[in-house]
Amino acid sequence: MPDESAADRLRLALDMYELGENMQRARLRRQHPQATATEIEAAVDQWLSSRSDAPIGDAAGRLSDRFS
Repeated sequence: MPDESAADRLRLALDMYELGENMQRARLRRQHPQATATEIEAAVDQWLSSRSDAPIGDAAGRLSDRFS
């Protein structure tokens, strides 16, 4: 879209993030039908804070403790 503004791109990125989070929440509910809403939210938070495919980050370099 040639007329797409930075705000439009940011909005789209945030919408995609929200969609991904909702998809993960739905997957967790299917896998754990007896889980409470609190347990599902805790699992989503754990999923958001862990990177099993990139445990030390996406790039080479020194590790940051900024979000520890």
